[in-house]
Amino acid sequence: MVRVAVLVLAVLAAACAPAPARPAAVSLPDTTSVPGFVFATDTFAFRNDIRARNRGVENLYANYCFVLARSLRQFHQFARFDPAAPRVDRAEYERRVRAVVARAPWREPLPPDDRIVIPGYRNLREFSAAEEVAVKAGLGGRLWTWLHWTNWRVTYENLPPGHQAGVLGEISEELAGGRLVQLLVTNWPKPELNHTVVAYGYRTRPGGLELAVWDPNDPGAPGVVTFDTAHQRFWATRVYDTEPGAIRVFRMYYSWFL
Repeated sequence: MVRVAVLVLAVLAAACAPAPARPAAVSLPDTTSVPGFVFATDTFAFRNDIRARNRGVENLYANYCFVLARSLRQFHQFARFDPAAPRVDRAEYERRVRAVVARAPWREPLPPDDRIVIPGYRNLREFSAAEEVAVKAGLGGRLWTWLHWTNWRVTYENLPPGHQAGVLGEISEELAGGRLVQLLVTNWPKPELNHTVVAYGYRTRPGGLELAVWDPNDPGAPGVVTFDTAHQRFWATRVYDTEPGAIRVFRMYYSWFL
């Protein structure tokens, strides 16, 4: 038990430690977007609902934000759409969705020929609109996303100096490298935002940087999370059902452990 406690403390310390500064040789463009990702076509057509805003509604697809954000990355990395191929039945679509999300999101993208083929549709938006039942069934349950050990970070209010700037550096480099980045966003203890979004691009602006994000709760339009350089903090500029204000941001599902 002592060894386990020491390991847990070491991991928690590592998760909250300030990230090392990026080498001076690293140069990032002023604006970037993940190649091959188009917000209007490469996102889910349905949304994650908020149960508190829909009391009494039956069969509500609520509290699946972590599932949807993770799955968006997995479809971008491991699936290929073939509109010319014959469509299959619901059970087969569900099986193929399960095959896509069975691959860990931190793994390298598959080459086109090795990807799971989704026949009969041009993109994820079209597919998830027409086959919503099969897609939701294939994405699986939400329980383990609630219990993931890194979710404790929403309660950590006093981050070490430089922590959020380090997270921003990691996000920027991932995006510049052509990879979607899933983020845990929170303004706890305010009972408003304990949520996840997917960053797919950024642009620099005076005083900071704006991240363009896909929000599972608001699939119709891009969201914006801003980094304020002067105050070394993130700001919810446009996050669904959230008042603009200071938030804390952490990366999610980028290794088998974190």
